[in-house]
Amino acid sequence: MTDRHIGGVHPLDTRPRALGWIDHDTSTAPEWDRAQVERLAQRLGYRLVWPDEISVLPVSAQLHSLGVDTVLMPAPHHIAPLELSRVMEIADVETVHPRLSFARWSIAGAAAGGGSC
Repeated sequence: MTDRHIGGVHPLDTRPRALGWIDHDTSTAPEWDRAQVERLAQRLGYRLVWPDEISVLPVSAQLHSLGVDTVLMPAPHHIAPLELSRVMEIADVETVHPRLSFARWSIAGAAAGGGSC
């Protein structure tokens, strides 16, 4: 994994880190998508962490190893619905287009009995 931020990364950079995620099977313009995610990260005050290469690990598994609690991506369809649900158990999700914010699931709500089948 690599840290990358427009303008470089200062060793004392204290901004929160976020995983930049692009599904290369979905994206028709990955360079454009990456630029859009980088602009969103800058606007929201995140330092991006990108996977070095396309990984076979699901996004949720990568979050644990990186210690990030936010995923930034071009659009909601870059993560499958079931994986999005798993990601939202541990992280917030921000998308560029449409501009959406998905807050991680609340543990307090689950403990109170919400969401039982």
